[in-house]
Amino acid sequence: MTRVVVLDDYQQVARTYADWDALGCDVTFVDHHVRDVGALAELLSGAAVVVAMRERTAFSREVLAQLPDLRLLVTTGAKNAAIDMAAAAEQGVIVCGTDSLPHPTAEHALALILSLARQIPQQDRSLREGRWQTSVGVALSGERLGVMGLGRLGSRVAQLGAAFGMDVVAWSPNLTPERAVEVGAAAVSKEELLATSRFVTLHLKLGDRSRGVIGQADLRRMRADAYLINTSRSGLVDQNALAEALQTGDIAGAAVDVYDDEPIPSDDPLLAAPRTILTPHLGYVVEQGYAVYFTQVVEDIAAFLDGAPVRVLA
Repeated sequence: MTRVVVLDDYQQVARTYADWDALGCDVTFVDHHVRDVGALAELLSGAAVVVAMRERTAFSREVLAQLPDLRLLVTTGAKNAAIDMAAAAEQGVIVCGTDSLPHPTAEHALALILSLARQIPQQDRSLREGRWQTSVGVALSGERLGVMGLGRLGSRVAQLGAAFGMDVVAWSPNLTPERAVEVGAAAVSKEELLATSRFVTLHLKLGDRSRGVIGQADLRRMRADAYLINTSRSGLVDQNALAEALQTGDIAGAAVDVYDDEPIPSDDPLLAAPRTILTPHLGYVVEQGYAVYFTQVVEDIAAFLDGAPVRVLA
């Protein structure tokens, strides 16, 4: 019987979103993250099929080399930067993906913006501790929202911001004024966006050109009453510079959903930084998204077992 291992099922719900029994396989669901390479290789020993939830577990050349039985690696989503595709191909491992929903991460970004503006987590804690109205919030209407990256997710955030009456501006290396206007934004320079926006939200793809796009100088260019929101990739921001900017008060606060090392280690400087809202990479974690992911994961495995793989990633 074909052994299938589903990794990083943190909420123990993967089983409920698809008909795994229809595969006729021996399916194991792992509800915790396995960081050690040796322990991961031992866990996956004998598995012909492994399911990766997004980029929670990396499949480097080193890891793949220790999985001689692996024949199919399925990732939720259509891209996974944590998989060494060249090494997988050399080893004869087929990599398949799934569709994903564009709106959950955009909605989470807006939720973080609202939480920063009204200090919702802080006020919840204050109320429970017996204190009443300890802050003054910020209304979104009329405030400037700077969107860095106007792709599928950034465009949705821009439109949501405009629906709240925000003055939306955008920047990315190749953004044209015409494209910005299509989603209700105005194209500006990176410098102007940082210097004038009350809220700056990141939606760039991580690559050589975008890595560290927000560094110490950029944070110092931002308004003292500005907030930074990152639901994209932690590598876009110099994390030490961000922690320092929060400690010194160079910016008013930050909301972060992505980290250099996940799950976040206890010594991450952001955990000790003031004026932060931190969430555990929840942007894509919604019922509707999981239903798409795991239904198509099962489809991918069934097609592979039938000798006709689908949604194969290049």
